[in-house]
Parts: sequence; structure tokens; C-alpha cells
Amino acid sequence: MRYHGSCHCGRIAFDVEGELERVHECNCSHCSRKGFLLWFVSREQLSLATPEADMATYTFHKHVIKHRFCPTCGCAPLSLGSAPDGKPMAAVNVRCLEGVDSAALTRVQVDGRSF
Repeated sequence: MRYHGSCHCGRIAFDVEGELERVHECNCSHCSRKGFLLWFVSREQLSLATPEADMATYTFHKHVIKHRFCPTCGCAPLSLGSAPDGKPMAAVNVRCLEGVDSAALTRVQVDGRSF
């Protein structure tokens, strides 16, 4: 299935392809404060409509994940990084996808505070 996502104001827009069945709910200081529900996909499943240069970036801890957010509205719809094997990955905040009922998704708890 194909999903369309964006930040609140629409400046950052993207499409993602895949089967959305479960999301990760992380308790780290970043994810818990922002209420992220993350869907991890390979980078090739994500198609950006907005150039990466138009997105602001935040990194923390080991500085390996690029948390992208809109410099206009502040909404953070996705992050870019690599899987442990080096494969490019994306973490999509499903709360920023159109037509998705996040309450109906299976949530996998992640103890990010322990990383």
C-alpha cells in the first residue's frame, strides 16, 4: 500500500510504500517527548517530494540518525539513518501519514532509554 505523509504545514511531503501493520513506540528522551510512533522501512520505500536541503535536522546521542523536521512548523515526520548492516533506512512517524488510524496498529515497545 502507498501512504502520503507530510509535516503540519505541508512544506515536507513524502510517499512511503509498504505494509503498515505495527509501529515502534520508543521510550527514549526524544521519541517519548514528541509522541512518535515509528514505522521502519528501507530507504528505497520512501519517496521524498521535498528536497532534503529544505528540511532541518536534529541529531543526538551517537549522531547517526538524522531526525528531519520542518523549519516552518516544527513537525518531525521522518528520520533517516542506516540499519545495523549499513542498509539505508527511514523511520516514518505514522502520526504524519494521511488516513492512518494509529490506534488500530500493533505497538511494539522499545526501551530506547537503555541504548
